[in-house]
Formats: sequence, C-alpha cells, structure tokens
Amino acid sequence: QGGRETNQVSDDYRYQDGNYEGYVPNDGYYHGGDEPAHEEDAQSDVTEGHDEDDEVYEGEYQGIPHPDDIKAKQKRAPAAADEYRDHADLMAERMEDEEQLAHQYENIIEECGHGRFQWTLFFVLGLALMADGVEVFVVGFVLPSAEKDMCLSSSNKGMLGLIVYLGMMVGAVVLGGLADKLGRKKCLIISLAINAAFAFLSSFVQGYGFFLFCRLISGLGIGGSLPIVFAYFSEFLSREKRGEHLSWLCMFWMIGGIFASAMAWSIIPHYGWGFSMGTKYHFHSWRVFVLVCSLPCIASLVALKFMPESPRFLLEIGKHDEAWMILKQVHDTNMRAKGEPERVFTVSYIKTPKQVDEFIEIQSSTGTWYQRWLVRFTTTFKQVWDNVLYCLTAQYRMNTLILAVVWFTMALSYYGLIVWFPDMIRYLQEEAYESRVKIFEEEEVSHFTFNFTLENQIHRNGEYKNDKFIGMKFKEVRFEDSLFEDCYFEDVTSSETFFENCTIVSTVFYNTDLYEHKFINCRLINNTFLKQKEGCHLDFEEDNDFLIYLVSFLGSLSVLPGNIISALLMDKIGRIKMIGGSMLISAVCCFFLFFGNSESAMIGWQCLFCGASIAAWNALDVITVELYPTDKRATAFGILNGLCKFGAILGNSIFASFVGITKVVPILLASSALVGGGLIALRLPETRDQVLM
Repeated sequence: QGGRETNQVSDDYRYQDGNYEGYVPNDGYYHGGDEPAHEEDAQSDVTEGHDEDDEVYEGEYQGIPHPDDIKAKQKRAPAAADEYRDHADLMAERMEDEEQLAHQYENIIEECGHGRFQWTLFFVLGLALMADGVEVFVVGFVLPSAEKDMCLSSSNKGMLGLIVYLGMMVGAVVLGGLADKLGRKKCLIISLAINAAFAFLSSFVQGYGFFLFCRLISGLGIGGSLPIVFAYFSEFLSREKRGEHLSWLCMFWMIGGIFASAMAWSIIPHYGWGFSMGTKYHFHSWRVFVLVCSLPCIASLVALKFMPESPRFLLEIGKHDEAWMILKQVHDTNMRAKGEPERVFTVSYIKTPKQVDEFIEIQSSTGTWYQRWLVRFTTTFKQVWDNVLYCLTAQYRMNTLILAVVWFTMALSYYGLIVWFPDMIRYLQEEAYESRVKIFEEEEVSHFTFNFTLENQIHRNGEYKNDKFIGMKFKEVRFEDSLFEDCYFEDVTSSETFFENCTIVSTVFYNTDLYEHKFINCRLINNTFLKQKEGCHLDFEEDNDFLIYLVSFLGSLSVLPGNIISALLMDKIGRIKMIGGSMLISAVCCFFLFFGNSESAMIGWQCLFCGASIAAWNALDVITVELYPTDKRATAFGILNGLCKFGAILGNSIFASFVGITKVVPILLASSALVGGGLIALRLPETRDQVLM
C-alpha cells in the first residue's frame, strides 16, 4: 500500500501539468515506477552515505549502466550513435527535456518547502553580496588618506577610483561564464578567495602601482560573485518566493555600504591606529580599514564550504544522483526545522536533459601537464564563448539588447551621481573654506620664532628677517612677493602651501617637506637644504572627510524603505512595472537637484534618489535571472553586469569632470538616461509566473 502511494506521487511529478501524459523516458535510467517501498527506502539509505569524491560510479546502486559501457555499445552500433545524428535533432530533444525538467523541478522545490536551508544559504550568499557593496565604497573612503600617504596626483586618484570597476567588469564576464560550466559553488569560492587574498594584501603594500594592481585583482574577484550569487540562490527558490526573496537578498548590498561607512567613520580618523617600521614602511589607520573591509568576504568564503552545489546546475550537466541527494538534504533540513521529520522525500527520478557537449577527459599519461591544462582551458573557453554567443541568438537577442540598455542607463546615472554627490559637497565646502581666507599685506617680522600652525592664509609683500619656523604646519598658505632673509626652517610640514615670486636669501631648510615645486618663480640665493622629509605625511585631520562618510552612510541607509517596498511588491505588481516606475521616479528626483545649493539639500536629494532607484536595481536582478535558462543564466547575468560596470566607469568620468563647472549636464544626462531606460524596459516580457528554465 505504502509503495503504491509513493509511486503515485512520483508519477504526479513526472507528468506534471498534464502535458507529459504517457511520456516514458527511454534512457536507461531507473524510473521508480514499480519497485516495492522497502527497496526505495534502501536506495535512500545508500544515497545518504554517498561520498561525492568516491571513485565508484554514482549510478551503480540504481542499476544505471556506466557511461563507458554505453559508449562501448555505441561504438559497436555506430548507426544509432548520437554523433551520427543531426545536431539540430539533439538540440530539439534537449530543449524538450529542459522544459519537462523545468516544470518537474518547480514541483520538487515546492515539495522541499521554504525554510531553514534557504535562510542559511540566504545569509551565506548575503555576506558575499555585502562584500561587493563594501568593495564599491572602500577606495572612495581611503582616497583622502591614501593620497597623502602615497603622494598621489589627481590623475592617479582618478585611476584608483576607476580600476576597481574595471576589475569588476572583467570578473563579472569571466567568472559568470565559468559558473555555468564549472558550477555555482566552485566559481563563487574562487571569486571570493581572489577578492579576500588581494584585498588583504592591498592593505600591506606600500607602493602606488602595487596597491593599484591589488585593488584591480580584488575587484575582478568580487565582480564575479554578483552574477553567481543571484543565479545560485534563485535555483533553490520556488516560483512564488523567488521575486520577494531575491529582493531581500539585495538588502545585503545596502548593509555592505552601511558597514563600510561605519567602519571608515570609526577607524580612518584615528591616525594613531597604525605602526611604522623604519622610515619607509608605514601602516596607517586607513590600511586597518582596508583590512577590516575584507572580513565579510572571508566570512562568506568559510560559510560557503558547508553549502551544497546548486542541484539545478547538476541536473543540467547530467549528475542526477548528486542533485537528488542535495534536494533530499534540502527537504529533510526544512522538514526537521518545521517539526515534521517523518515527512518522506517522495521524488525517485528527476528528468535530466540530453547531454550534447562531448567532454574529452585526458588521461594522466597523455602529454605533459601543461598540454592537458591547455586542452582543458581551450575547451572551457570555447564553451563559455559559445554561451556568450547563445545569449545573442534569435531566441534571446531582443531581451538581451533591451536588458543591456536598461542595465547601462541605470549604471551610468546611478554610479555617476553617487560619485558626483560627494564631489559636489566637497566643492561647496571648498568654496566656503576659500571665502574665509585671511590676507596679510606688507607685514614685517624679524627675530621671531613661529612654532604654531598657519592655515588658510595669504601673505603678500611681507619681509621676514632672522626668523625661525620650527615644528610648524602650514595648510593652504601662500606667500606672494615676499622676502625671507637669514631665516631658519626646521621640522616643517606643509599641505597646499606655495611661495610665489618670493626672494629667499641665506636661509636654512632642515628636515622640511618644502620641495622645489613649492617655490614658484622664486629667486633662491645662497640657501641650504638639509635632510629633507621623504614620502608624504598624514598631518591634518580633514573635517570634511567625516561628512563624506556621513553622506555615504545616509545614502546607503536611505535605500532601506525602497528595499522593503520592492521586496513586498515584487511578486504583486511584477518586475516590469517595478523597473519602469522606479526609473521614472528616480528621473524626477534628478530634476530637484537643480535646487540643491547647500550641503544639506544635496544630502537630502541624494537620499531620495538612492531610495527611489533601488527598486529598479532589485527588479533588474530578478528579471535577469528569470529570462535565461540554467546553463546560460550566470553567463548572461555576468555580461549584463559587466556592461553595468562599464556604465559606472563612464558615469564616474563624465560626471566628475563637471563638478564646479555646471550642474545642468550631469542632471540632464542622468534624468534622460533614466527616462529612456525606464521606457525601453516596458518592452521586456513579464516573468513572475514563469518557472526557471
């Protein structure tokens, strides 16, 4: 009796939706149709103890023929061999299998329920997403300190800001593509390991070039995590949970921004939180901050070791038994958490699509090790490239192009404005600072010892004779058309300080950072420069740095309401209306920036803009996952996310160049991009009622 009931349920799965009535798979697999219940239980027991690294063929316990045996038979009967069949026939058969699997898998996930397993995976993948959010903010926060520590010019600063996005762009495309071939879990571990290693290393390196290289590679690592995280998590979610829970997952990006802002605020201003080894090696507080920012990535990496591979991916590559065991694990974990441990996992057979790719496994005796690696590399590269091209075939071309435009316009306006806001606030602050400058005309000072800080001053036509400048700090000080005679400078540090058209006679400079470039059109007569300071010095705590952390903190926090609303409404109003509506509201917010003439107004409009645009980002993540089949999902997401990072690089460069010149161009560019992208997005198909193909 029990056996009949169980088999009835598995039959329901097999002929789901009534479309596959009478479909009997003819592929040599065990189908669980008429086996007694006790044998089925035995099968489950064997499966549970199975070690995936075991050399024994996985299907052996079910009486499934070994692929080598099948190949041998095929060689004996070449007329029936797949390689002699038309490729189009094989693809058509695979497409039919895919459709049957999609519906069956949806039912299996519903039977497994949504519970402890999904919530555990949610937090593990959330940490990976948080690491991505942190990465975007790290460089912006350390720049004011790093530029002094590494003597960065403004072009170098700009390069450091863009290099992370460049790494993310490459990482998204490459690692996203690999995740469809090597597996979600494996590629995510590679991605996070690269990020953690190079982010950790970047906090210790001293030179600008090496620091730049480390940030590039760490960006490449974390860029690859984003497409994989969404593809991975979506494959454990049922249709009615998918939109909502992928949106909740997006909140970790916001948490990453909040974490980075809070850590910057609490660590970077404490210049004493470091150490020095000799005169060359300095480990300042901003490096401690870089170190702390790699923690979410390391935590996710450790936790991920305990999570299984995506069963949907395993089914796609024909690993039926491994996928079945993982789905049983999901089911049992959730049922135990619900207090129903006696509930049995009723699925005995899952449809696996026809395997078209022919994998060539090279024997260890064949060729040298690098030849084997080369063949493996070229094979994988070709498969990834075929996947990329597949996203542009007739079936997906239109969707891919529309999504590309929407991703690009969102990134151009969002990342452009995210950089523009702090730059504008800094510019407003500098204007206010310059308006408070003190000007001293024709002062005459002799036999006086200066041992205090001079800040924001201009000294014109002065005469300084037999004066001592000892243990001083100059900040934003200019001496114009002045005379220094028989003076003595010792242990002087200066920032944005210059001597213009001055005459300096018989003066000693000992242990100062008054280098040649700080004397503009000056006459230097009989002066002595001894033991000049080397490197750059973290000397002044910048008050406006605090404001930049505050702006980013509030900007990250302001997306919380948008995140909650989008998660709750994602499955109710649909992805398309969410993208279109959010982008159009964001465009309206852009226009209000014309009225942002003070720091507080700019901060307010930034918060409004971030809060309005987050719903579009969330819906875009969800629809990108749902529009593509499992074997192309991470590849497509990677390509589109790579394009998004390219938009970010363009947005950063264009918007930053207009700071202090005009507001009109950035505002019009951002709002028109959002309106255009929002309207084009309405052409996409709605996916909320779709099963994952």
